[in-house]
Amino acid sequence: MKVNYECASCMLRQSREAIEFATKDEEKRMDVTLKVLSFMNTYFKRNYQSNKLGTELHHMIMKETGNNDPYRLLREEGNSLALKLIPMIENLLSKDNSLENYVKIAVAGNVIDFGALDQNTDMESLIKKQITREFVINDIDKFDNALKNADNILYLTDNGGEIVFDKLLIQKIKEDYDVNIILALKEKPILNDALISDAINLKLDEYAEIISTGAGSVGVVEDFVSSEFKELMNNVDLIVSKGMGNYEGLTEMTVNTPIYFLLTTKCNVISHEIGVPIKSPILLEKCL
Repeated sequence: MKVNYECASCMLRQSREAIEFATKDEEKRMDVTLKVLSFMNTYFKRNYQSNKLGTELHHMIMKETGNNDPYRLLREEGNSLALKLIPMIENLLSKDNSLENYVKIAVAGNVIDFGALDQNTDMESLIKKQITREFVINDIDKFDNALKNADNILYLTDNGGEIVFDKLLIQKIKEDYDVNIILALKEKPILNDALISDAINLKLDEYAEIISTGAGSVGVVEDFVSSEFKELMNNVDLIVSKGMGNYEGLTEMTVNTPIYFLLTTKCNVISHEIGVPIKSPILLEKCL
């Protein structure tokens, strides 16, 4: 996906938050802010890939502040919040253990996104509300059929916290479809995205093979991920893609494998791109 004029204000908001998380030094904050403005003036251009630009911007902020993981506490907070909600989630699943309900819960978890939302957002209330919403785009029958005919699937994670809900869906897929699941996480910290350590701590290695994308990028960025990872994407039977960052990146790539996008649209640009209202939960099959 290419940048839209609205992306500029979002990136500047993210930059301010990242700088504040990265350092308490007011002079350093001012210095890095000036570099952010210079960076945006140079690189924010028509037809630039949105999540590639976002990745480069956050890499610059981490380098200039000397903090390579500004969102660490928020990622940990997201995991703690999600774990606290598990009893409520399990109660819902006990009443309806359909694949669609598991997917709905995984998509509801996608609201745990401090990159797209303000840091003061009440995530717990937002998740509880989101779980009750019906999909605006619902390709559940296609997804179910694809899983029945798959041997190997690649599951692309998104945020910390959200990965707790991903685990429930991954368990469901493993138990009901008996497929080999490859779970891909970020090589290095970026925003509050889930890392390999998060998956290990949640014991996801009991259900999936855990690998790195080969990059610390906002979603999948073709220029950053490893050649091995790109090859893998074209050699599995289907890809489950969580979140907006992966949507932004994958729609800029040529991928032969069918992709199922599981996300909540949290910005006007992606909502318009997909053709749904903002805050829409979707399960979308898309072949690129």
